[in-house]
Amino acid sequence: MTAIRIGFIPLVDAAPLVALKEIGFAREEGIEVSLHREISWSNIRDKLAVGLYDASHLLAPMALATNLGLAGPPADLVVPYVLNLNGDVVCATTDFLHAVGLPANASPSAISEKIRAGTLGRPVTFGVPFFFSTHHFLLRYWLAAEGIDPAKDVRIEVIPPPLMPEAIANGVIDGMMVGEPWGSVSVDMGTASIFLSATDIWAGAPEKVFGMRRRWTEENADAVHALLRALYRASNWAQDPGNRVTLSELLAKESYLDLSAEVIERALSGALTRTPQGLQERVERFMVFQSGASSFPWLSQALWFLDQMERWGFMKVTPEHRRLVRNIMAPNLYRESLSPLGIDVPSANAKLEGSLSEPTPAASAAGRLFLDPDRFCDGAIFDPDLVA
Repeated sequence: MTAIRIGFIPLVDAAPLVALKEIGFAREEGIEVSLHREISWSNIRDKLAVGLYDASHLLAPMALATNLGLAGPPADLVVPYVLNLNGDVVCATTDFLHAVGLPANASPSAISEKIRAGTLGRPVTFGVPFFFSTHHFLLRYWLAAEGIDPAKDVRIEVIPPPLMPEAIANGVIDGMMVGEPWGSVSVDMGTASIFLSATDIWAGAPEKVFGMRRRWTEENADAVHALLRALYRASNWAQDPGNRVTLSELLAKESYLDLSAEVIERALSGALTRTPQGLQERVERFMVFQSGASSFPWLSQALWFLDQMERWGFMKVTPEHRRLVRNIMAPNLYRESLSPLGIDVPSANAKLEGSLSEPTPAASAAGRLFLDPDRFCDGAIFDPDLVA
């Protein structure tokens, strides 16, 4: 039995990792998984970099930034698997909404108008869980699409996800973009309203990935193939609506999220409570674990994040950076591990991002693959060939 140490943050999108261990998918492949909860993404990054973990729940842009030496100690990581798409919410605090004269159920356009007009009399402060996170880049993307300058009209602060509700309650921030269930926890506390989801900004946003140290991956090839097979089965199990009650109860345990199963199940079903007054809204594809090759590590998604890092002035991208990013994503490892199971994997390593409004057939090994919608909020299409 191969022992594998995996770090995770208490978020609903850690579900495939919890299922991997608790439902027995890992043991069936001869793997003994130990899951280690951390409070912050910087803890995860550092422990993975120095070898205390073999693999980890990672923010998609964080894996790239760590390899590029932009975030803490550099490490040679490889990403063969995407754990989930979407699953984040954007919230405004009750105090902010009151200060700018908006109701708890204010629309995104009404909130953006107040930010753009400077109604608060100072830049609006948003919290995000990590500087190189999907949340940070999607929040900037939405603000810019609304005519707001993220560098001038707002302040963006990094706060660990489990501490976001306290930051809201204590007036440290005016809003946040965070993974569930921490937005819903704030709504239940009466301190914030959810006004937007990640799905509304990019319908196919890769949120968390499964990152591993490259050296460990190369030294344990058979275990890695077995682990990816088990993870694929765990993702399918987590995606099945018939397993939501069991999954929410597992995630609710003290060793994982240590919260009520009811608040966790909202994220799994997409049936969100938006306001402290109880306004309900169902968001389709709110959190996707396995659908339409969602777990495939597309090079085009990594190149989109690299493009955003340059857009917002965090780096000047060179051809060498693009080569490094292409080497981090590992679509061939995904194919080698899962093709023997008869899984229909994509034939290409990259695609246009933002071009699909409905399920669309794509070239694949068995010719049965459909890709899911992936539109951006502004209708833009990202062509990775134009930045290659």
